[in-house]
Amino acid sequence: MTEKYYVTTAIDYVNGRPHMGHAMEKVGADILVRSKRARGVDTWLVLGADEHSISVRQEARERGKTPEEFTAEMEVIWKHFWHRFQIDSSAFVRSSSEANRATTDEFMRRLHDAGHIYKSTYAGWYCTSCEQFYPEDELNSDGTCREHPHLKAQWVEEENYFFRASTFEAQVRELLERPDFLEPVERRNEMLQAISEGLRDVSISRTFTDWGFPLPFDPKQVIYVWFDALLCYVTGVGFGDDRERFERYWPCDVHVIGKGITRFHTLMWPAMLLAAGVELPRKVYSHGYITMAGEKMSKSRGLFFDPAQLVDVFGSDGARYLMARLFPFDRDTDFDLEACVDRFNADLANDFGNLAARALTMVERYREGLVGERTAEPPELGLAAAVGGAVAAIDGFAFDEGLRQVWRLVVWANKHIDESAPWQLAKDPARAADLDAVLYNALEVLRLLTHLLRPYIPTAAAELAGRLGTELDGVPWAAAIAWGGLEPGLRVRSGDALFPRLDKAAVLAGD
Repeated sequence: MTEKYYVTTAIDYVNGRPHMGHAMEKVGADILVRSKRARGVDTWLVLGADEHSISVRQEARERGKTPEEFTAEMEVIWKHFWHRFQIDSSAFVRSSSEANRATTDEFMRRLHDAGHIYKSTYAGWYCTSCEQFYPEDELNSDGTCREHPHLKAQWVEEENYFFRASTFEAQVRELLERPDFLEPVERRNEMLQAISEGLRDVSISRTFTDWGFPLPFDPKQVIYVWFDALLCYVTGVGFGDDRERFERYWPCDVHVIGKGITRFHTLMWPAMLLAAGVELPRKVYSHGYITMAGEKMSKSRGLFFDPAQLVDVFGSDGARYLMARLFPFDRDTDFDLEACVDRFNADLANDFGNLAARALTMVERYREGLVGERTAEPPELGLAAAVGGAVAAIDGFAFDEGLRQVWRLVVWANKHIDESAPWQLAKDPARAADLDAVLYNALEVLRLLTHLLRPYIPTAAAELAGRLGTELDGVPWAAAIAWGGLEPGLRVRSGDALFPRLDKAAVLAGD
């Protein structure tokens, strides 16, 4: 049976438009899935909308809409945003959907019947943006939330239903002690510290809102937003309505999330699955933030860059490339528009774009656009090392390193052309074979790059493959990365610049 790989990203609050962190996360997950698929793996990628939050209800009210009207509109906006970034998802799950309600009712029934749910009174500090209670020692000294320092936590007291998560403390701790379950290691250490203080029971219902699924055994209370949001991960792969798909793809191979919600995904989520008798996910990858001036982006404080503008300025492929190249997945990194322009011009316009333009143009000029005879792989190319490094980096969520590995081939090809000077060889009929070899080497590197860069810049990769007269789909991975795949006699064509150089001053001025 074909290997499978199931990836999810965070189920996002849709009280506003996507921000840079959302874009970085989805692009990273999409690169991973596209790379796996190119290697013959059967992939499934789920995105979703977390709709039952208080913040969503408040935003809907401010706009004079019902929560249902507002979330339906936001679904269109968010899906369009992911389309602009070429996120190739298999399913988009709304937490308020009937499919997710069926999943939620089933999980609640299982937990309730097994005695994992009880009723009690809760009093504590509540962050309305996180939708989470916090002990006082986990707030800032001024009573604000650490994730939302502009927002003071509110004191809430109510009678709720609780999930007896503490029952599963030993099993969750054992899971966290596995070095491959939660990455990077800094986040794993944080969660090991959190569980060292015990795994607390979790309040899983609310009475101060009616926006949410009613409890199947007490319709006067609604289910806690985080409970039904996490269940989107099993809903998105067929739990409850497509048993064959669920059995095919579950357990999830990796949940890709932001570091601010690591606790839910590594403490609460495994306990929920254990209680319901569902197999645990294999990995959680908790990425860093894109910051400005060293702080988390915030519209209210003027620390914000709209990721939609990134596509407007750099194009979809360019925006994806910059997300992967400039913002390492495992840490916080400051956003700098000037650095984005410089990297775009240096890497995509100059290195890669110029390589494609001059190689294709020279074949048209000197060989009537026809590919010459195959050459042996140049010994100094280091193809196997570059490919192996690029693939390993993607699998390890080091997308920036993956691009550095691929760029070894770009640099080699440009240097090969510069040192061989085909424009001089073309003047000497006796050097025709040498000219053919230089041109074939350049074209073959371009063919290899279409496969290696496809996960990052899918549209440009497909366009370049078309100019080379080759295909991307249906090519076995071993053949895709083996030297000599470009067939002699194919007709190539040049075209417009794949990545036109940008005027930095104009971009920075907003022109």
